[in-house]
Amino acid sequence: MKNGDADASTGPQGEAARRDSSIEWDDAGMATNFANVVNIQGTREQIELFFGTNRTWNIKDDAALKVELTNRMILTPLAAKRLHAILTRVLREYEQRHGALKVDGG
Repeated sequence: MKNGDADASTGPQGEAARRDSSIEWDDAGMATNFANVVNIQGTREQIELFFGTNRTWNIKDDAALKVELTNRMILTPLAAKRLHAILTRVLREYEQRHGALKVDGG
């Protein structure tokens, strides 16, 4: 995200970041994972995103697809709504540069 994307933060520190309009991103404890599969479920209180990797390279009609789940991210509905807005903008820009993405079932 760019420094101006402070709307993705919450709480008192998020309010201060919006007033200052700069954010210091501390990536010292960050882990990087690859995911080519995502699933989402939610309740009134939270939205859960499950990330994983489809490692099935030889798909057979009768075989189950095996997805190795690696991460679960739990968001408040407000944070999920902000994520939706940011992803929509980023994907729109991506498609303008590289062409439309085709998604199964959508």
